[in-house]
Amino acid sequence: MEILFVTTELAPFVKVGGLADVSAALPKTLKALGHKVTIVMPRFPAFEEAGLLLARRLTPLVLEMGDKTHEVTVYDGRLPSQVDLVLLDAPGLFDRPGVYGDRGEDYPDNAMRFAVFSRAVAEIATQRAQGSSPPELVHLNDWPTALVAKYLKDLGERTPSLLTIHNVAHQGVFPKELLPAIGLSPTDFHVGGIEFYGSVNFLKQGIISADAVTTVSASYAKEIQSEAGGCRLDGVLRAKERITGIVNGVDYGVWNPATDSNLVARYDAEDASNKARCKGALQKELGLAIEEKAPIVASVGRIVAQKGTDLVVEAIPRILRGSDAQIVIAGDGDEALVAKLQQAAEKGHGRVVFIRNAPEAQVHRIFGGADIALVPSRFEPCGLVQLYAQRYGAPPVAHATGGLIDTIVDCDSKLETGTGFLFDEPTADLLYATVQRAIAAFETDRWPMLRRRVMRLDRGWERAGRQYEQVYRSLVATSAPR
Repeated sequence: MEILFVTTELAPFVKVGGLADVSAALPKTLKALGHKVTIVMPRFPAFEEAGLLLARRLTPLVLEMGDKTHEVTVYDGRLPSQVDLVLLDAPGLFDRPGVYGDRGEDYPDNAMRFAVFSRAVAEIATQRAQGSSPPELVHLNDWPTALVAKYLKDLGERTPSLLTIHNVAHQGVFPKELLPAIGLSPTDFHVGGIEFYGSVNFLKQGIISADAVTTVSASYAKEIQSEAGGCRLDGVLRAKERITGIVNGVDYGVWNPATDSNLVARYDAEDASNKARCKGALQKELGLAIEEKAPIVASVGRIVAQKGTDLVVEAIPRILRGSDAQIVIAGDGDEALVAKLQQAAEKGHGRVVFIRNAPEAQVHRIFGGADIALVPSRFEPCGLVQLYAQRYGAPPVAHATGGLIDTIVDCDSKLETGTGFLFDEPTADLLYATVQRAIAAFETDRWPMLRRRVMRLDRGWERAGRQYEQVYRSLVATSAPR
């Protein structure tokens, strides 16, 4: 099957969140399953900075959008995974340091940036459809690529499109005055189209125009169709014939303590003795006391309210008072929360370390040395932190929501069952109580049994890849001309 995979993030080159990891791993998995996958992305500076070889096409795409003409240059390349890559470049739109914004603020021209990109993708798909190897499906990801589905239909292209929602809270909402500039008609501005409470909503239009919609866990698929979890798009989502939830996986070529060159020593589920060496090395690296019996509690990810960072901040003093735990936090995001974490580290008596903008290699070392991982997200479409933590032998403490429900089974009191520790409501009190439960379990002789169990979990991408394959085949079959 020929698949165009359209995204705005790709690890290790361009990464804001988990989408980057998915965009690297899923196409690689699909290729291993026998499909031909081409990733299409904006040409961000990070690709050249990483030394990726690209070939520039002589003939640019010329796009007429409103009263403006956009010339988009096309570059072809190939990733180390042997997946093909197409990069699209428009003057002034993508040659900047951020993906969606910089210094905590979105770029003011994001509507034009991603509308031009999406229209160019639709043109690429249309050109290929008329060639010798037409794509059978276009796979879109989140609001920056959602308009591709609309543009394809407006161009009369019958190639089916699939839209994956990685986080429904991010929708791409902009003033209605931009409608002509993004190449859409005033007739598109209605409640059954791109109109959204007086504005335009890219994600809404993508949901309506795409031939199928998936999201990144079964529980999240249900949540986003509810008033509480749909971020005002629940009615639009319920109107789709089906929302398929497919849990993300772990790329074991990247995230595997048995082969991870970022660790001081390798280990696996059957022999995790070297995890103690990784823990000691992490403590030394971060200036923590080298104490094997002191549990390292780690929090890795974006510093935002959605991820429950404020709950972590509130719980830190009590965790320190109630145990001999050491706390490691790595991430960046909301400036106010970052400042509070910095203050917590200063007041942590040498037992709290906050790392802003941690390099990827250091993140691997944190998982390698951690005993317990915190994932207190208020909502979590899928989550990758808990999957990485489990693979590296750090059972997660998590709020029971979204993909966290689908990937963590709460441990019983004797640790005979379960793969982590869940709490029902996103409060600092429940987070603290559940951390204490995990630390108490860590101090028992049954902890190695739990660690072995979570490390043995099969979280690889092949299962998810085959589920996407089934969705693709069903979509192509139902979209075929009769």
